Amino acid sequence: MVESDMSKASWKEELRNKIWGLLEERGVAKFPKPVYGRIPNFHGSETACIKASLLDIVKRAKVVKVDPDSPLREIRRILLLKGKTIVMPTPRLRNGFIILDGRNLPRSVISEASTIKGAFRYGKIVIKPQDIPRIDVFIVGSVVVSRVNGVRLGKGGGYSDLEYAILLECGSINREVPIITVVHDLQVLDVPLKRSIHDVPVDTIVTPTRIMNVIEREERPIGIIPEILNEELKSLPIVKYILKSR
Repeated sequence: MVESDMSKASWKEELRNKIWGLLEERGVAKFPKPVYGRIPNFHGSETACIKASLLDIVKRAKVVKVDPDSPLREIRRILLLKGKTIVMPTPRLRNGFIILDGRNLPRSVISEASTIKGAFRYGKIVIKPQDIPRIDVFIVGSVVVSRVNGVRLGKGGGYSDLEYAILLECGSINREVPIITVVHDLQVLDVPLKRSIHDVPVDTIVTPTRIMNVIEREERPIGIIPEILNEELKSLPIVKYILKSR
């Protein structure tokens, strides 16, 4: 179920707005607000993060790619406390990725290091693909996700999908890297979502109350698709580096 014509994507924005509105109406959304235009933070995010951290695949992982979104702060903190390495994309990928090695961080700074500002202070910024370690698991935020086929919608910038494509191209992951999304129950749909050619579906959905394996996950992209990137994405140093080295 692939939607290749990006002009048909207006339904995505309608769905995002519906979910953002629902979270606000039900009193689930929390700081930073308003949640519109964001990967929404929600009451119960800490509980969901703890559940995700207890998954066997996460406990076994040595290196985890975790998005910088607010609802994922607790799992970043937990992973660093456990001595794991986090690969975190910088906002809008302007500075590539930040590497945080929990083994080398004093416990007294780990809470701060789990924030975006703290990650810049205590982590190592990497732009070159060869400097990114092999990643065992992805943990991502979402606005909405289908438990039927694993298709998720982010906030609409395309950065999460591009991060996957970059890491795939530079050999830090393979197409079957386990991907977990942490969301509120209200963000989970029991119907399939159309997949655009660049969309990266997830394997597992963790909420404050449930852990769900996707029923039949859609296929994933095979790398960066230059023809669908806008000028801002094409101009990112790490993207230019990869495309030039193809």
